[in-house]
Amino acid sequence: MLARKSHGKTDELSENVLTQGRGLWTRNAVPGVRVRGEGLRRIRGNEWRSWSPRHSKLGAGILRTKEDRTSLLPRPGSQVLYLGAGHGTTISHLHDHMCGEGNYLGGSIISVDVAPRCIRDLVLLAKKRPGILPVLADARQPDTLRPWLNGRVDWLFQDVSQAGQVGFFLTAAENFLSSNGIALLSLKSASEPNVEGGSEEHYASAVEALIESGLEVIEVIRLKGWEDQHALIVSIAPEKWP
Repeated sequence: MLARKSHGKTDELSENVLTQGRGLWTRNAVPGVRVRGEGLRRIRGNEWRSWSPRHSKLGAGILRTKEDRTSLLPRPGSQVLYLGAGHGTTISHLHDHMCGEGNYLGGSIISVDVAPRCIRDLVLLAKKRPGILPVLADARQPDTLRPWLNGRVDWLFQDVSQAGQVGFFLTAAENFLSSNGIALLSLKSASEPNVEGGSEEHYASAVEALIESGLEVIEVIRLKGWEDQHALIVSIAPEKWP
């Protein structure tokens, strides 16, 4: 059942994303249908889905950022590239935001994962949510992704928990990110070799690598409490890129 009461102050981040109290919500593009058992709430006559920070690094980053929350979101109706799409929880909330019901906004979410099981779930999701394009490919091999993209993207997200994740994030950014585009790296420090400084040393090393590549690092958002040993590194490409 839908929760009947509103809780706390409401702030709109976009037409289809808002915060209410401590919670993050997206307007459901497929009313009545849950993706991961999330809560539903009626707000201003529409059905909204709870975007849990425990199930989404992007959701966690939006709630924890010290910068403008809207700066982490892609532009509605744009084309984005998501590497490590998993089973589609975050993808579904991005779809609510940048595609909407029936994809009336005209967005395109290139959703890449190397696991066939994840792609099967994404295909099922895409049947109800036009604008999601599941791609079975290895994020470390940009040539396998190029045919699925219509030019460069303004927003890139990577959530791939493998050693060397910073390197193939930069490769993707160099190949697919547009000038002034936003690039977000969900860095899992436990996936990298042990170092004396632990997670913080991994984060600092990643920031240094991004800066050396020419990206401007805006913020490092530590997700401890929701995703331990994870940080979301937010960066932006310069005017002349790559």
